[in-house]
Amino acid sequence: MQDSGAKLFDWQIDSDNPWWNRPLKYGEIGCTLAHLACWSQADEHSNAPYILILEDDAVLNPGFLDTLLAGLHRLQEQAIEFDLLYIGRYPLEPDRPGPATGFVRPGYSHCSYAYLLTRTALPIMLAAGLAQAIIPIDEFLPALYLPHPRPDLRARFPPQLTALAVHPPLATQRAKTEAGSDTENSDFAGT
Repeated sequence: MQDSGAKLFDWQIDSDNPWWNRPLKYGEIGCTLAHLACWSQADEHSNAPYILILEDDAVLNPGFLDTLLAGLHRLQEQAIEFDLLYIGRYPLEPDRPGPATGFVRPGYSHCSYAYLLTRTALPIMLAAGLAQAIIPIDEFLPALYLPHPRPDLRARFPPQLTALAVHPPLATQRAKTEAGSDTENSDFAGT
């Protein structure tokens, strides 16, 4: 990792949260680097207004594309701006009402297996310095749209984006019993 300039955030803290009270796992690091690579690739090689990120275990609902395009059209018609749109996720804190039918303002969420970014969000996300302080992608995305529950992450990655979530979700995640988990089934870094 030294060759790429990537560095790990001082992750492990004394906490009742079991995800924070342990070292990062190699799979979490790899997942974050994969998302970063997708953003960089899209930023360098695409002029599309939206970038759809799907992990390999995302399952799209029937009619996914038509429903997504209709929702994006509704947001555009109503001049509702956003940077990050969750297509599927696991809410850990309650959502707030959204600005349009079919959308909510997401609370703290995990499982970033399906989301959409706007073209304007890419440079903000890439400039946030995630490569210099790698944390799990499931912690980074919420930190960019709400004050993170961890003070150290809140200080390192302050909110900079406006997020929405499709409700009900347009994608689910394959069960870990069926698909496994590249993050959870990996070794701890540095051990």
